[in-house]
Amino acid sequence: MKMEGKIALVTGGGNGIGQAVCLEFARQGAKVMVVDIDAAAAKKTAAAIRDSGGEAHSFQADVSQSSHVQAYVEHTVKTFGRIDTFFNNAGIEGIITPLAEYSEDNWDRVIGINLKGSFLGLRYVLPVMIAQKKGTIVNTASVAGMVGAPGMAAYSASKHAIIGLTRTAAGEVGKQGVRVNAVCPGPINTRMIHSLEGMINPAEPSAVARANTARNPMGRYGEPEEVARIVVFLACDESDYVNGAAWLIDGGRTAI
Repeated sequence: MKMEGKIALVTGGGNGIGQAVCLEFARQGAKVMVVDIDAAAAKKTAAAIRDSGGEAHSFQADVSQSSHVQAYVEHTVKTFGRIDTFFNNAGIEGIITPLAEYSEDNWDRVIGINLKGSFLGLRYVLPVMIAQKKGTIVNTASVAGMVGAPGMAAYSASKHAIIGLTRTAAGEVGKQGVRVNAVCPGPINTRMIHSLEGMINPAEPSAVARANTARNPMGRYGEPEEVARIVVFLACDESDYVNGAAWLIDGGRTAI
């Protein structure tokens, strides 16, 4: 088991990719702290792990609030004694609207959760791992961090910035035994992509799905579990010379 005995901390673990990663970490032997702003969702993920014979706890936090981030990091260390791997994942899609019409409130909300939340996670987890002289971090970026995403200015900006944070952190802490990488999922079969479909075409969201999958060389959306397996690889010792990388998981969409 790749993560046997490891301690894994996951934000946005209540649903979607975050939930899939929590479950995969547990299947691979890790003990998991599930963090989400939705307390019920976090508890449900943790309960699913325990029901399968694993060990997991949940914690409610708003990742855009420094005091909340400090609290979930401190709670994880208090509960498990250390943090071996951190999936810095929580994020939102925001709205779809032209940049010239994008409201400041929507911009602040998306940047606050996606970018500031990722920064704060790094800010408070890195000292723990530096003191341990070992640890792995995987940030969630997106294909929208590699290319533009018309109508999603704040989301795309936040994901481009997360790749910059990933590379900066990797350069700072590699010699201290800590690796930092990012995953860049394309459209994945989660609540988020279906929310976007509804915003793009409220009358017929399924038409958006058909168009999206038609443009993908693999002809389908990815599944959360497919992202989870890459996250586990980046988190475990099998990838011990991978640092500062941004891994595309998009079925080849950006290749064409």
